[in-house]
Amino acid sequence: MSFATGLKTIVVATDLDGRSGAALEYARKLAGAYGARVVLAHGLDPMEYAAVDAIPGQVLTGLTEKARAVLDELASGLLQEGIPSHSEIRQGAIASMLVDVARQYCAGLIVVGTQGLGGAGPVIVGAIAEQLVRLAPCPVLAVAADWNAGDFRPVPGGLVMLAVERNEAMQAAADTACSLAQTFHRTLLMVHARSADQASAALDPCDTSAEEFGVTPSELLPVRCMVKDGCPADVVVEAIEECHPSMLVVGVKRASETPGPHGTAFALLARSKVPVLCVPPEACRPVENC
Repeated sequence: MSFATGLKTIVVATDLDGRSGAALEYARKLAGAYGARVVLAHGLDPMEYAAVDAIPGQVLTGLTEKARAVLDELASGLLQEGIPSHSEIRQGAIASMLVDVARQYCAGLIVVGTQGLGGAGPVIVGAIAEQLVRLAPCPVLAVAADWNAGDFRPVPGGLVMLAVERNEAMQAAADTACSLAQTFHRTLLMVHARSADQASAALDPCDTSAEEFGVTPSELLPVRCMVKDGCPADVVVEAIEECHPSMLVVGVKRASETPGPHGTAFALLARSKVPVLCVPPEACRPVENC
């Protein structure tokens, strides 16, 4: 199942103070383009309470009523644009709540917001973001609140950037990036980080990468290739600064031999100035019981 075929439902993590506005904006654009519905998901922040069960009933009711009012207003705005939506208010850790909602509604995408370069937002770039990306049954799009602010604003019609890293998720990431580029009529830029050995051998990864991952350039899918020498995360960050893409797509491994945040995808979650779409290796497989 392709990214386009599977994108019938988008789960968006929402908060009550506007930090998720950028994430919702991206979800709205994707839902409109792919004909998807939006599920607005809100959970009590575990960083604010030692134990959810310890919250007094009156306080919990007030929080729930406030959340419902905010979500109803957001849903009304989506409906006016012809985008069907539904809301879920649940208790518990944010990452686990989003995974549960995504599985219940057979979501093809989870969209979350971070506060941006100024600090962590409703999803902390670190343990919680890593947990979400590792466990989610679908791709996860992280959008910083300042994604379109000042010098970080993508150029009109900004390209879709694909970080090329040979792992088990690369094919799914390439398929997803191609779908986004074609749907939004953007150029696809494949960014390669060349190792020291490849550089000394004067190898050009662009010679074979497009064909290797089934990327076929055409009038409907213009493709460019960029090769830079160095650490993959550094190379991609430098390419972002240079090209101002509208989105970065990166494949993410499900398991690692090392503990804690690691890998190119997680380094980019913390450093990227544009939205990062993390695609797991099974992104194009059908979700069980859906």
